[in-house]
Amino acid sequence: IGCVSQLLLFGTLLFSGLLYHAVIQNGNMTSTRRPNFIIILADDIGWGDLGANQQERQKLSNTPNLDLMAQEGMRLTDFHSPASTCSPSRAALLTGRHGLRNGVTHNFAVGSVGGLPLSETTLAEILHQNGYYTAMIGKWHLGHNGPYSPTNRGFDYYLGIPYSNDMGCTDQPGYDIPPCLPSGHSSCYSKVALPLFENETIVEQPLDLWRLTQRYTSTALDVILKARKQAQPFLLYMALAHMHVPLSPHFHVPLPSAPHPSEGAVYAASLRDMDELVGAIKNASDASEKDNTLIWFTGDNGPWDQKCLYSGSVGPFQGKWQTSRGGGSAKRTTWEGGHRVPTVAYWPGRVPANSTSSALLSGLDIFPTLLSLAGVKPLPDRRYDGMDATDVLLHGTETGHKFLFHPNSGAAGKYGDLQTVRMGRHKAFYITGGAEACSGSTGKEELHDPPLIFDLSQDKAEETTLDPTTEEYREAEERGRRAREVLLYDIATDPLLSTADYTTDQSAAPCCDRRHASCRCSSG
Repeated sequence: IGCVSQLLLFGTLLFSGLLYHAVIQNGNMTSTRRPNFIIILADDIGWGDLGANQQERQKLSNTPNLDLMAQEGMRLTDFHSPASTCSPSRAALLTGRHGLRNGVTHNFAVGSVGGLPLSETTLAEILHQNGYYTAMIGKWHLGHNGPYSPTNRGFDYYLGIPYSNDMGCTDQPGYDIPPCLPSGHSSCYSKVALPLFENETIVEQPLDLWRLTQRYTSTALDVILKARKQAQPFLLYMALAHMHVPLSPHFHVPLPSAPHPSEGAVYAASLRDMDELVGAIKNASDASEKDNTLIWFTGDNGPWDQKCLYSGSVGPFQGKWQTSRGGGSAKRTTWEGGHRVPTVAYWPGRVPANSTSSALLSGLDIFPTLLSLAGVKPLPDRRYDGMDATDVLLHGTETGHKFLFHPNSGAAGKYGDLQTVRMGRHKAFYITGGAEACSGSTGKEELHDPPLIFDLSQDKAEETTLDPTTEEYREAEERGRRAREVLLYDIATDPLLSTADYTTDQSAAPCCDRRHASCRCSSG
């Protein structure tokens, strides 16, 4: 019976896609073409890294192409990653479900046996079943073995790295990673060189980090051209290596020995490198189907404080309550710097040009929004946490989430726990803790009952808590507590919760030739 039900369900989804005939209403114009989607997901990027977000606009921007895209589209200033670290954020983006539902609450490893649970259905799978050509380029980090690989999770084509680009050594190392030395190195995964996959085959191990941007760019342009020739709608999911260490801008100079490069120079060069890639994709899209392609740029989490000169800017969202007590307040934390990410939506003729939205949105919303724009319904048996943001993108409404929950991503508490809740201008913390900072300090875990509450409209730096004796505090605390109880009950009673397999085994590490040191594809 289960198989028959699944076939009927997929048949219904396919039928709804084939019957789709009114994608977008724009004034008196109706388009019968299904839109193309390009998701560009930057890694470890700060809200303040986007030139258009900088308060000192006279400062030379390192992101002119993204700034232009924002000028010709919409800048989303209150957009948040679903988690503050790699795997959970990506799993939530592709499923529209919190980690407590989809099972992915922390990162997968080089030797991970499993990945995103097979009981979960991805955005790519649904779009593929409804006639879309689906391609992914870049970092997957949701399982690299067998059924967990991208081409088994809805993507027709894949080129990229199975996890973060610092989770393996290279012969051509970037900044902040050692080479593949025969004797190994304590701060490098020296036993396994960093692999580059095409579909399910390792085509290079170790890969050349300095050539990666060019390779990703040319492959993305090929995907866009192929879809255009086939007259087929497409989803291109680009999960960039930028701005995760090691930083390796393609117009590099020889690596300096000592002293270190001038402050921020390498990071700025890498930002420009990423921005050039984005510009190339935008230009190719404009030349292909400019009025029928939505480009959505965002990030998987905030900057990695621990990496000092090689990490980005959180802008005004400094998490001062935490940093004054030790530890960082960006990646891995639920402070604003950990999850508020630069986001731009671009779709000429559809998304209003030169517009800004302060609607409270999340990477969880990409899943339902793209399905809605494609005229496809999500699986009816699933409980989702994202919302359809079509009205925000196309009609300029400011209706976002009434409540948005941020999960623990490694700084304090239990992985995946929804320990912080945002409600309008207020934000309540039930647990705090700082990730490792550049200085090496870490903030201790602290439980808060009653919670700490900040007013972000007056205190973007999250420095001073509201007085618990005030009416404003009591009202915000009650709203947050009730919303948290409702969501936790909904998750606890969800009949389709998934559990990820976080088992590791040395033999599960991707290796093209185990006869050679670091799994090289050749002795050279």
